[in-house]
Amino acid sequence: MSPRDLAIDVVRRLRAAGFEALWAGGCVRDQILGISPKDYDVATSALPEQVRDVFGKRKTLAIGQSFGVITVLGPKSAGQIDVATFRRDATYSDGRHPDSVSFTTAEQDALRRDFTINGLFYDPVESRVIDYVGGQEDLRQGIVRAIGDPRQRIAEDKLRMLRAVRFASRFDFALDERTLAAIQEQAHELVIVSAERIAAEMRQILTHKNRARGLQMLHSARLLEIVMPEALILSPDDPWSPESAADTPWRRTLHILHGLEEPTFAVALAALIREIDITDPTVIDLPHRVYDRWKLKNDELDGVVKLLAEEPLIRRASRLPWPRLQRILVAPRCDELLTYCQAAAAVLDESTAEIDFCRQKLALPTTELNPPPLITGDDLKQLGIPPGPAYREVLEAIRDAQLEKRITTRDEALALATQRRTTQ
Repeated sequence: MSPRDLAIDVVRRLRAAGFEALWAGGCVRDQILGISPKDYDVATSALPEQVRDVFGKRKTLAIGQSFGVITVLGPKSAGQIDVATFRRDATYSDGRHPDSVSFTTAEQDALRRDFTINGLFYDPVESRVIDYVGGQEDLRQGIVRAIGDPRQRIAEDKLRMLRAVRFASRFDFALDERTLAAIQEQAHELVIVSAERIAAEMRQILTHKNRARGLQMLHSARLLEIVMPEALILSPDDPWSPESAADTPWRRTLHILHGLEEPTFAVALAALIREIDITDPTVIDLPHRVYDRWKLKNDELDGVVKLLAEEPLIRRASRLPWPRLQRILVAPRCDELLTYCQAAAAVLDESTAEIDFCRQKLALPTTELNPPPLITGDDLKQLGIPPGPAYREVLEAIRDAQLEKRITTRDEALALATQRRTTQ
């Protein structure tokens, strides 16, 4: 059973039990756009306890029951489906979540959703779209439009501001003028959203192929100055297109972002902040600032720091001593480093020859690219070299000699270690 099969089965079983049931939200939108949905949501007239009665307590999870959501567990191949009772939301006093919900009709459920393109229902049994909000027309025109009063929709949930930009950039849609105005008006209130949720949206915006347009839209919506105020030094009003010259910090940033191929978040974030670091020397340790602000993962911070530090080396790789370059190429995250430097070099150097050189080196046999060390620290102990800084110095000198093919055997390595011990 596939996730789609499960979603159809859930609808059929709810209807067989006498309830209304439809696919809802993003899966309907994606299907209309010809995109295979990643997951499916079902909306129903059944109350949460009735959903559990239909599918059984052992096959359901009630984690979201207070908001009318029951998770139905399918076979391993199909995953799980969230089944939500048609609802109307009360006020959103915290600017993120409804204070309470009440159960209602499909039409009322559609009217409380965020954007028209996400407010559609689909009947998988009769293969028809149910549209109470004009979402189909907005999909045809390529518009992200808030349902009802944009100011109210944004005031209810401040995260919707970032979501609007994400949907518009992802689908290459325009933001409806009134919706954009509501976002610009309330952009300063994005700070009430948790850092983790902001980071989750930024990950999706920056790792999507339309990331450069997404960054432009963040600026036009006045959200960039909230999520990354340091970026204002790049003068983001500077017009950009993929055909424009890379002659300003903002344009270089967007060109590099545009040129990335399937980047990780660390790669995209490094591309975003590289010009800020260069343009504004008063910004101290920007990667750590962003890490703290967005509550990023340690691994993401480590990646950004590594990429920014090693970019200048990779862009002149053929001129580096081989032992130094070899250590970079065999270290973790080399793929990310080359992905990042490929885009940077194409813009900054107008050539990717140095990155091509690195890829040629990576194609070498393992015995040449990364041969096993000839000796270890235990060998140094036996030679009487006391533990300490000398250990690393001697081992690195021997490794350099091995990579440069000045020595090839263990005996030669031991002899070199002995020689260095006597000269220190």
